[in-house]
Amino acid sequence: MSQSPTAPQSGAADAFSIRSIIAPLLAVIVGMIMVILDSTVVNVAIPKLVDYFHTDLKTVQWTVTGYTLALSAVIPLAGWMTDRFGSKQIFLITIALFTIGSVLCSFAQTPEQLILFRVIQGLGGGMVSPIGFAMVFKLAPPNKRGSIMGMLGVPMLLAPALGPVLSGWLVEYVSWHWIFLINLPIGIIALLLGFRFLPRSERQPSTHLDYIGMILAPIAFAMLAYGVSEGGTSWTSAETLTGLCVGGGALILFIFVELLQKQPLLELRVFRSSDFTRGILLAWIAVIALFGAILLIPLYLQNVMGYTPLKTGLILLPQALASAVGMPLSGRLFDKFGARPLAMAGLALISAALFVLSQITQDTGLGTIITALVMMGFGMGLTMMPLNTHVLNSAPRQWVTRVTPLTTAAQQVVVSFAVAGLTGYLTSRIQDHAAKLGAQGPSAAASTAGFGDTFFLAACIAVAGLLLSLALRKPKARPVSGEPDAAAEPKPDPAMMAGH
Repeated sequence: MSQSPTAPQSGAADAFSIRSIIAPLLAVIVGMIMVILDSTVVNVAIPKLVDYFHTDLKTVQWTVTGYTLALSAVIPLAGWMTDRFGSKQIFLITIALFTIGSVLCSFAQTPEQLILFRVIQGLGGGMVSPIGFAMVFKLAPPNKRGSIMGMLGVPMLLAPALGPVLSGWLVEYVSWHWIFLINLPIGIIALLLGFRFLPRSERQPSTHLDYIGMILAPIAFAMLAYGVSEGGTSWTSAETLTGLCVGGGALILFIFVELLQKQPLLELRVFRSSDFTRGILLAWIAVIALFGAILLIPLYLQNVMGYTPLKTGLILLPQALASAVGMPLSGRLFDKFGARPLAMAGLALISAALFVLSQITQDTGLGTIITALVMMGFGMGLTMMPLNTHVLNSAPRQWVTRVTPLTTAAQQVVVSFAVAGLTGYLTSRIQDHAAKLGAQGPSAAASTAGFGDTFFLAACIAVAGLLLSLALRKPKARPVSGEPDAAAEPKPDPAMMAGH
């Protein structure tokens, strides 16, 4: 039976320590690592999959597109599912579904089977992050949220860096099947830890299901993701325009419907909070600058400098390690000073790193590139988790399960547009430089100059974020809908941390 945690006595609240939350935190981390790793490993294996299945790149690319569409479609449903059935139960079900999908992928005999099984993975993986974030956020007392969310963020930054290294090694020396099979032991561990240590969560059987929103949200986010994905080939193609028009139209209808609902699928009323709006806009700007550049750096190392995927992954490791150092530090500092000084420092480092990368030439040494990557990684560690925690702190606590799917779904769309936009800009700049140089195709000099221009654009975006960070302030604790003052929000009971 699901049981709602009771408010602890003051003594229990005072006795809270981060050690009491380690076990449930570890359960969430293992599950999230599995999903994040998988989002990066397949890209490295695409050339191998094309050869293995004797098919074309466009067909195999649907293993990524199908996964992304499924991911985008289910994210908005996470809030209602957890309210209705309990966060622990849904978290375990999604981990199990993702693990089953991974095993099926490893046994795929045709590209069509692989695409189908990747969709199953996406249906499971889409809810893991928003549910995991919401559970950890609710378990953490207000004065420790920065530190605890910082601990959660470390593996989230390490996993994308380790993914290409692991995938490159498995594809090169073992078999592509193992980029999926490796999720089996990780998934089993996540299930065992979650079943044993995740706390019992409250169910709300009377929770109303927003049927119209449930239909519109998957259409909106999945079609937008599809349109942006197709835009990487041509922004004027029928597929791109159909995806963007249908997705955009569904999104407008979805917003209108949600604002009229008493129990909406995604809680859009949270944008009435200026603290929330400023925080999420700044997070989106940081994501555009960061994730666009993060995608481009491996392309530069492989396509221009000629490194293998495995060596590229190893070159990127210092960036991940710097992030791993910065994130727990930023968590502790966030609890004392709030998000503004950390966002300012982090975005200043990111801007400087991207400016250094914008000056690359064919003679630029690897040491300069790694130095810039370390700066960017540390800046990322200082910036991202404080901003995410600031955004959640700006929302009423009872809305958290509906806000985390909102922020996750929106970030998914923003990242897609950032990657597609910067990739398109890169292509046009390389073509312009090739024309100026009189080259028949994209020469190394033209490619290097094009990458430099694109890094400079990303640096300008980061500078815009730096200026916006001046407007951040600590969210005021405020009650809503008759809720007791948020400032008096009880701390979690250590006795509830063990779960059952």
